[in-house]
Amino acid sequence: MIFRYIIRKIAAAQNRNQFNHEAQLQEEKFVISKNLKQNLDFIKSSLGESNDIKIHEFVFGKRQFLGALIFIDGLVNSNQITESILKPLISEKEMHLSLEDDSIIDEIRKSVLCSGSVTESHFFNEIFDGCLSGDTVMLLDGFSEALIIDTQMWDKRNVTEPQTESVVRGPREGFTENFRTNTSLLRRRIKSPRFRMENMIIGHKTATNICIAYIEGVARPEIIELLKTRLNNINVDSILDSGYIEEYIEESSFSIFPTVGYSEKPDVIASKILEGRIAIISDGSPFVLTVPMLFIESFQTAEDYYGRTIYASITRLMRIFCFFIAIFAVPGFIAFSTFHQELIPTTLLFTIANAREGTPFPALFEALIMVTSFEILKEAGLRLPRPVGQAISIVGALVMGDAAVSAGLVGAPMVITVAITAVASFVIPTQTDSISVLRIIMMILASVLGGFGIAIGFLGMLVQLAKMTSFGMPYFEAVMFSRDQQDSFIRVPLWIMRKRPKNMASEDKKRRDSTIPPVQPYENISQEGKDLFDE
Repeated sequence: MIFRYIIRKIAAAQNRNQFNHEAQLQEEKFVISKNLKQNLDFIKSSLGESNDIKIHEFVFGKRQFLGALIFIDGLVNSNQITESILKPLISEKEMHLSLEDDSIIDEIRKSVLCSGSVTESHFFNEIFDGCLSGDTVMLLDGFSEALIIDTQMWDKRNVTEPQTESVVRGPREGFTENFRTNTSLLRRRIKSPRFRMENMIIGHKTATNICIAYIEGVARPEIIELLKTRLNNINVDSILDSGYIEEYIEESSFSIFPTVGYSEKPDVIASKILEGRIAIISDGSPFVLTVPMLFIESFQTAEDYYGRTIYASITRLMRIFCFFIAIFAVPGFIAFSTFHQELIPTTLLFTIANAREGTPFPALFEALIMVTSFEILKEAGLRLPRPVGQAISIVGALVMGDAAVSAGLVGAPMVITVAITAVASFVIPTQTDSISVLRIIMMILASVLGGFGIAIGFLGMLVQLAKMTSFGMPYFEAVMFSRDQQDSFIRVPLWIMRKRPKNMASEDKKRRDSTIPPVQPYENISQEGKDLFDE
């Protein structure tokens, strides 16, 4: 055992050293030489013999200069390369350069190339990053500088309504997998000059573009610095989705409650940024993360702010009620039917007893059978193609429920209770995973200790929620502070919410200067105004 332990430690150390060596090579900078052939040979040896890597050599300036374009087929706009790079260079009418001119690179960048973004570089690692991101690299014989020209263009999904957050009223645009499309969707909504977007690259192999977006003066500087520190500490070879980043930056990795928010809707992310939160955009992912996240956010939807205040408050209270129903309905049924029959009305007790007559399993096992069957059907409906998945979910639930009751394996009241909890859990999609785990824990406690077990589990859940933090902010903050309760269990009219959430904003804490209603009653209008109104 000791030798096996030592061997595992040695192997882990070797893997760690190899990973650090690769990371060091990734950061090492190789300087471009003045010999074009030598540069091209190094590029070919580094990028390999891939058939999508194109190297196009050309001459220009009355055949005085030899150059080469390096790009990846499928990631660039071929027409732009021809019209904006090659044609202006080869056209002798536009070229007035000589071999003795040391500023030829700068002259080409400023006066010849017709491209929106052109940068100079002296290092191979920078031109590799640009080339692999869809840019075109230009090298000239006799010069140790390279030009990285923005020619990115590839197939992308159009902006459509997100499937996970459909609304009846409100914007229907959703984020896509394209990085610049997502940043532009936020720029269209937040036109403040203090709106900041800072880019960074994470992943030694994937080199994924990451952007953090916030409003300077609204977001707290210490949270911004904490987020940057956590992102910079991510030392991994691949980031394929924003979910990767979520696991690396969250504080409670083993907690069942999420501490990092996410959304597919630009209007939702923009509203959170305006409250003082920070958004994290990952290239290749339609889900944008937001930090810090509070527990009450799980019960808020975008439509709450586009409709009437009273209806929005009622639906939000209904979501909170559904949260408790989804967790405690099945455990409550187990506790009452097993330990506290005297608390059930007589007529209902006889109905439950008749339904469970002949059932061979205890209430806990019945509940586990139905909950497990529901989770299997839900997973099958998600993984199969949409038409087949919907049929499996609907038909499977009906057939299995009816067959289980007919066979006497479970009682009809248990089937109804599990179905109610399943529907209630879908009302709060961001807490579906935590609800599933909490439900099973409460079921076990209820089967052992009855109502006392449920009370113990509920207190444990409250303690866990109360001690959790998200980027230094209490997870229960909106519940604890009176000002934030204006937009917690209910939503007051927008003109009453004069300030941003407490402890969320930095300097600019006010949304508006006063809580006076913007529309004055008719009797409060001046006489001149009444005369104009009567006319």
